[in-house]
Amino acid sequence: MSIKPPFTNPLNETALAIDAAMRANKVVMEIYVQDFAIERKDDDSPITKADLQSNQVIKEILSSSGLPILSEEDEDDKSRVKHEKIWVVDPLDGTSDFVNKTGEFTIMIALVEKKKPILGIISRPTTNMLFLAQRGSGAFVFEKESWKKLIVSKTSELKKCNAVGSRFHLTEAEKEFFKSLGVESFASRGSSLKVAEICMGMADIYLTTSNKIKQWDTCASYCLVTESGGKMTDMCGNDILYNTERLNHENGLLVTNGLVHDQIIKKYQSLD
Repeated sequence: MSIKPPFTNPLNETALAIDAAMRANKVVMEIYVQDFAIERKDDDSPITKADLQSNQVIKEILSSSGLPILSEEDEDDKSRVKHEKIWVVDPLDGTSDFVNKTGEFTIMIALVEKKKPILGIISRPTTNMLFLAQRGSGAFVFEKESWKKLIVSKTSELKKCNAVGSRFHLTEAEKEFFKSLGVESFASRGSSLKVAEICMGMADIYLTTSNKIKQWDTCASYCLVTESGGKMTDMCGNDILYNTERLNHENGLLVTNGLVHDQIIKKYQSLD
């Protein structure tokens, strides 16, 4: 099925990225319903045939653009930093969720120009939801054959915020920090769906203090949450740049509806 972008002036690469995500969806779901082997990477994170085959399909389609592709499943030779425009891909975000059959895994494709995301796609294969944002053109979700514009919540009081966090990687320190914020509502979510829920106005805060998060984990999300009216920075309030030498977000990640962002940063800085 071909999905037409909701923008009046879609980038040349937008249709290509949608096509790549939809084809990767199909491959991932074919493997999801089967018995599949689980292997471990050097950092002990899981990897499956779905990660690799999704990566292959996405690269085959995006390569026609002639742009470099930075993917979680390929070695980074750093030649990309010489280019103004590159693709950043996570062919299966939430492999632990895939393995544990939670249904909360996604495919993420982003386009970066001059170190900033200008296009972001998050696709959820189990529900056929497609989240799409283009810089300056807004953010949308495709569901039930139509596009709906995404707008973050208007919640400005921390106590009333809905927070989301990782199901498999939430630390005790992060749990304590959420408590210190006075946030009463917390839900575990897999993969980039945490940010997708903020874009939809269903959640208000996601954060991690980990320095293990990498650019392919956040690039598509950055474009989506920004175009939905929210905000993404590191935990110190610094803006995030992409296609840099180092791929790790050294100071964690904070994603909010924008209205509570500064309050959280101030509270985090007071812990030092």
